[in-house]
Amino acid sequence: MEKLITSWSNFQSVPEDYIFPPESRPGNIKIPFSSSIPVIDLSDLNKGDRTSTIHKIIKAAQEFGFFQVINHGVSVNKMKETMNIFKEVFKMPDEYKQKLCTDEPTKPCKMFTSSINYATEKVHLWRDNLRHPGYPLEQWQHLWPENPTRYRECVGDLSVEVKELGSRIMNLMSEGLGLKYGYFDNDLTESMLMTVNHYPVCPEPSLTLGITKHSDPNLITILLQDDVSGLQVFKDGQWISVQALPHAFVINVGYQLQIISNGKLKSAEHRAVTNSDNARTTAAFFLAPSDDCKVEPAQGVTDEHNPPIFKSFKYKEFLDHYFDKYADTDVVLKSFVAP
Repeated sequence: MEKLITSWSNFQSVPEDYIFPPESRPGNIKIPFSSSIPVIDLSDLNKGDRTSTIHKIIKAAQEFGFFQVINHGVSVNKMKETMNIFKEVFKMPDEYKQKLCTDEPTKPCKMFTSSINYATEKVHLWRDNLRHPGYPLEQWQHLWPENPTRYRECVGDLSVEVKELGSRIMNLMSEGLGLKYGYFDNDLTESMLMTVNHYPVCPEPSLTLGITKHSDPNLITILLQDDVSGLQVFKDGQWISVQALPHAFVINVGYQLQIISNGKLKSAEHRAVTNSDNARTTAAFFLAPSDDCKVEPAQGVTDEHNPPIFKSFKYKEFLDHYFDKYADTDVVLKSFVAP
């Protein structure tokens, strides 16, 4: 296992194997924040404004493929405490972090630098990553990091609240798509993977990337950010920056929701840039189907005038194909288009 970036010392420039080719570099990373990015206040649901809130969510998922939610009901104190613990993980002694680094493919909890394909990738990402399953707790929590000492308790509590938030959002989306309430309350949302990205201070952020351009393979992604911005979304042929709002979650539409909605909702292409002033930490909760779950356009969104665009498949089949074609977002969905 290669040494984590957080274990480096005294680097003044980006190593050559972290420098992206000119056409893939972020260049000017100081892209202005967009005021048009949807921010949806979920407290409006408690004010009897359900129809309007659903309309805003569907409109955002159609036009942007992502949006931010505020007043979402997840404990702000838990969000803050858990983010502090995530940051603490990457400050742990090198000996401890190296124990979390493993090439064993069956180990569910692991830490690595760049990506799981470090040995074969042409250019490395400027990030260290910790990932493990986040749901159900009784199946996975005992395999999570033991240190910091409150890691399992805090991350477990937040994971439960985030899973509940995901269910609420999916129920609002199902209503907006004309599907029955609870359409997604089954094996379509049985899995939740959690991945913590830590982007150390970078001496030359215009040359490298924290994460390359991609869309997520799952249903939706619920992203918790610290107060450092770095998320950029590709819309209408250009990159726009997403401001890190206090106590907000970013919701990304993934490929599975695009498929189930028969193309009515779209997955958002996005990337992460680094900066030379501050490290950045994010935690992404990937709400996804179980491996053997059958995914296909919902009957409620298809008819004789709107035939299915995509064919039926098992989620694991999609994942295998996705990671094979990860860098080429234009071709990921082509193998799953209906004949």
